[in-house]
Amino acid sequence: MLRQLFSFNGGVKPDPNKGASTREPIARLPLPPQLIIPLHQHIGGTPRPLVKAGDRVLHGQRIGAADGNVSSAVHAPTSGTVVAVEPRLMPHASGLSAMAVVIEPDGLDLRIEREPFDWHAATPGEVRDHLRDAGVVGLGGAVFPSHLKLSAGTAGSTDTLVINGAECEPFITCDDMLMRSEALDILRGAQVMRKMLAARQVLVGVEDNKPDAAAALKAAAAELSDASLDIVVVPTRYPAGGAKQLIRVLTGIEVPHGRRSTDYGVQCFNVATALAVWNALEHGEPLTRRIVTVAGNVERPRNFDVAIGTPIGFVFEHAGLKPDTDTLIMGGPMMGVPLPGVEAPVVKATNCLLASSPALFPPPEPEMPCIRCGECARACPADLQPFELYWHARSRNFGRAQEYHLFDCIECGCCAYVCPSHIPLVDYYRYAKSEIWARERDKDAADSARERFEFRNWRAEREKEEKAARLAARSAAKPAAKTADVADSAPSPADAQAAAPATTDPKKALIEAAMARARAQKEAAAAKNTDALTPDQQAQVDAAEARRKRAADLLAEKQTANAPADPSAGQNDAAR
Repeated sequence: MLRQLFSFNGGVKPDPNKGASTREPIARLPLPPQLIIPLHQHIGGTPRPLVKAGDRVLHGQRIGAADGNVSSAVHAPTSGTVVAVEPRLMPHASGLSAMAVVIEPDGLDLRIEREPFDWHAATPGEVRDHLRDAGVVGLGGAVFPSHLKLSAGTAGSTDTLVINGAECEPFITCDDMLMRSEALDILRGAQVMRKMLAARQVLVGVEDNKPDAAAALKAAAAELSDASLDIVVVPTRYPAGGAKQLIRVLTGIEVPHGRRSTDYGVQCFNVATALAVWNALEHGEPLTRRIVTVAGNVERPRNFDVAIGTPIGFVFEHAGLKPDTDTLIMGGPMMGVPLPGVEAPVVKATNCLLASSPALFPPPEPEMPCIRCGECARACPADLQPFELYWHARSRNFGRAQEYHLFDCIECGCCAYVCPSHIPLVDYYRYAKSEIWARERDKDAADSARERFEFRNWRAEREKEEKAARLAARSAAKPAAKTADVADSAPSPADAQAAAPATTDPKKALIEAAMARARAQKEAAAAKNTDALTPDQQAQVDAAEARRKRAADLLAEKQTANAPADPSAGQNDAAR
């Protein structure tokens, strides 16, 4: 049955240069003297190291545990001894280092005991956890943890599963050779993913410049007799291998800015990812090796089955690197990144190692001013305006660049490929993106610091208010207690009436009140301790009390003798 195909805007048709590396079958590369396995090889959190220097490891043993759900485990590609767990150079244009586990192979390749996993009876969640622990990530370049993509999107269900076998970039043929040799297992992996997603159909897209791969997939589909599988040959045009572009060609669905394909019931995986899913579920084989195309300025261009962690220099040695090589690239000529050194390792994202020379890739011509011809806009597969993005990125007007949807750019290089002024447009876009990300990080750090400062001030103000409230409460409690004490020690009305003639002097009244409180306290203490005193002690207490009473009577007589005869005179003296 013929399927209706659609088209995407833009795109270019560079020289494919794929014939040299497809003349021979895939060769299994031997193990190097040392394997350098980076812990962080995918989008998401960095796995936690599970080994230390001096530990013995086996083939397939986990050496890095997934850090949360947006992460994936890392495994040892062979048995040997852990030499170090330390930062090592990474295959990135920045030349930065990252934490890696360095293993010295013992040559025995002893495997861990594989635990059977019945994925037929397991729930989708259990299957996703198993794939996470098996280290399966997207092998088409994005290296997104695959278990996260194997779930329904916001649409609630998946209608179409797209398996990407387009492989549109020049020189890269690893997927082509994989489809020729492992077509049946690739489709079996696609069936597993379709079951997990509950998808209605599976569309496998292959460019028409890969007839052998398309024939192998069609034969495998006939063997499986699965009506939901459809092998679709699409026209060759770069970048037809982009996820949104291939979805557009196969389904006619155009995923707009800010949306994902899962919002429209479509999910896309690479053919190598489908094979990795099948190997992990059916054979219990974690992702420790991948197919890498070695091409360009080498004696023997070929595809190699390489253990992850193999130094790139070791791979080029087996391909015969020519002496006039001036640049090493990971990836293809359109989207690849220059390598900082041959000691960097092969990682899960390494699909191609390309050697450049002045004869193969002549130096770029001098950059000239933009003439606003619009060729870049006509070639852009994301329907952007590259010349506007270029002007805003060059003038560091990053806000305007974002208004022109800078982050929708997939950095395919089509605009720079057709630019008559030889402007490296993608470099400007990458620069603008990195600056925006850096400013966002700085803004987040500043916001966090401001929030901490404001919280500190708020806490200090709160403590100050609480302290003031406690002091006010204590200050209010003291007069109340004093008033209560005075009220308790005040004489009864009868006593006050009897003592009225003798307490006309304020000083005398205060003295008498104090003496009354003292007597009340002594009587209470005497009543409390009466049972505990011996007769001798009680006699001593009575004698002391008699002496105090005599002293009090003498003081009262003295004060009475010194008091004036006229009460008003005493009041006048007090006033004066």
